[in-house]
Amino acid sequence: MLSPAVAEETEVNNFDSCYLDGWSNALRCKKIPVGEGEAAVDLAIMIAPAVNDVGLEPLYLLAGGPGQAASYLTPILNALYKVNQSRAIVLVDRRGSGYSAAFDCGIDGEVHMDLDAITDQFATCYHENAAFAKTLHSRQAVEDLEKVRLHLGHKKIALWGGSWGTRTALLYQQWFPDSLSVLILDAVAPIDTKVFLTAQAAENALIKLEEDCNRDPVCSAFGDWRSSLDNLLTHWDERAVNFPDPHSGNKIEAETPRSFLQNLIRTALYTPETAAQLPYTISQVEEGNYLPLSGLAGLLSDDGSMSMGLTLSVACAEELNRTSEEELAVDIRDSFLGDAFFEIFAEGCKVWPVSPIVYGVPEERSHPVLIISGEADPITPYYYAEQSLDYLTESKQLVVPGGGHINTMRGCIPKLINDFLKSPLNSLDSNCITEIQRPPFMAGAFGPEIDKAASSELLSGQGDNK
Repeated sequence: MLSPAVAEETEVNNFDSCYLDGWSNALRCKKIPVGEGEAAVDLAIMIAPAVNDVGLEPLYLLAGGPGQAASYLTPILNALYKVNQSRAIVLVDRRGSGYSAAFDCGIDGEVHMDLDAITDQFATCYHENAAFAKTLHSRQAVEDLEKVRLHLGHKKIALWGGSWGTRTALLYQQWFPDSLSVLILDAVAPIDTKVFLTAQAAENALIKLEEDCNRDPVCSAFGDWRSSLDNLLTHWDERAVNFPDPHSGNKIEAETPRSFLQNLIRTALYTPETAAQLPYTISQVEEGNYLPLSGLAGLLSDDGSMSMGLTLSVACAEELNRTSEEELAVDIRDSFLGDAFFEIFAEGCKVWPVSPIVYGVPEERSHPVLIISGEADPITPYYYAEQSLDYLTESKQLVVPGGGHINTMRGCIPKLINDFLKSPLNSLDSNCITEIQRPPFMAGAFGPEIDKAASSELLSGQGDNK
């Protein structure tokens, strides 16, 4: 087997130079054929070569979803700049995503409110692509990843996974342990955790936001915005008529269901930056101003990175089929979210028939593992690692204060990842994460409050050369 350095030298002439939005350097890109018949796809591979290649195993980045394309992970590439100095970073768009025959069912980045209409679109998409839909699953994605490793001649690889990408990484660890050196899991979705039961995690994230707001002098001035939110949810059917279109600001003629608001709040909790807008946004609704809430909906509309056909094929076969009504009832109890998130997939899976897939019980593994969790993650909470990863004998966890979903780019986390990769078996000095704080809460239409001294300096132009 070729070493990483020799392998890259051997393959370099077979690659084209390409670029991805958000990453200024040229990547080495190619496609390799995988699968046969209806499952055949040209798999897109994109490599950020090591700046100073010293023969270290490459780091592969695995996207979430399921259904997100790895080619959308350029923000992670930027965060891992120091890692890239000595290691190649490899992106692979799994079958059905990104540049590997994106299976998006024509679902664009617009704000969608009508679940029945979306479900009908799913049904049409499945009918037109049933053979392909039935071929997509996690085992296939993991085996494709192993084919890429062999094709590139990498003896061993390190894996970074984000969200559902952590599930893919953990399955790769189970099925191809000899091909793996270390794992980095950001927002971990353990193999035996039912991650579509997310209502309690979302509720806990909202409670944490409320607690932090109450301790903040600016945010606490909004008063009991959580009660205002609960009241808005209770009376949404009659108040939704006031909700303007997120893009035009005009009145929406179609019905805006309560589930839309529930999922909007859940999605806003994904990042501290958008969560920080919620208290102000809800307080404005109480005053009759729905524009900030509508603007937040527009900001959070899908960026097009998710291929919903792939999402449904994997989720329906591997998650929804093993989740009972009794478990759902327990999860949604006393939560703002209820079943609003789950029902999207429950209804989608009714028109997306795929065979159930069972992973099996995870076996003990001794690879060094770094787990990165957000203290206020609304979908993969930090306690998943404590509850479901006891078979990982060499793992360490970082919990980012106030962190939401995916924290690789926050504060000193990129440095800690680099330190871990250099010495994965050594203890990690992670004291720096205590310095990571939530961003300032939104205080008004123009964002956070700026203290008077800073404001005067900006207005006078005195800070231009500092």
